Amino acid sequence: MAKVYTRTGDRGQTSLYTGERVSKGSLRVETYGTIDEVDSVLGSARAFVVHQNVKETIFKIQKDLWLLMADVASLGKEPNIGSDHVKDLEQTIDKYTEELEPLDHFLVPGETQGAAFLDVARAVVRRAERSMWRLSETEEVHESGIRYLNRLSDLCFTLSRYETEVK
Repeated sequence: MAKVYTRTGDRGQTSLYTGERVSKGSLRVETYGTIDEVDSVLGSARAFVVHQNVKETIFKIQKDLWLLMADVASLGKEPNIGSDHVKDLEQTIDKYTEELEPLDHFLVPGETQGAAFLDVARAVVRRAERSMWRLSETEEVHESGIRYLNRLSDLCFTLSRYETEVK
């Protein structure tokens, strides 16, 4: 196995997926780093949720997040995450929502471990979306990636409710 460290980033530069060297402090690196954080929090959620269908949904999202990170870490490439991914998230939200009672009150996070991690994921996804919007003000980003993050925060909220409310 190759060594984990390369020493190529020791001077504050990193390579994008498409090979360009950029500052590790760039907003692009910050954005895909935040999406990576979402993936980690979702992994924690997946370890604690009790419903198998929620575990499977989270795992699918985690695989999509690798594609989204590649999109953000690439310049001049067609997106991996497109409108079909956004529509899939919308359908998934609708499927889970059908099994829930209408929401008539604010929710306090932490009812279960899995739900708590899903709520943390929701908050980190929202930060990633804000970062992507800031990036879009000065650099090219794929709008479908921004929409994906917007729907993903809604899905995390819905999955947290599902974990809490469905017995």
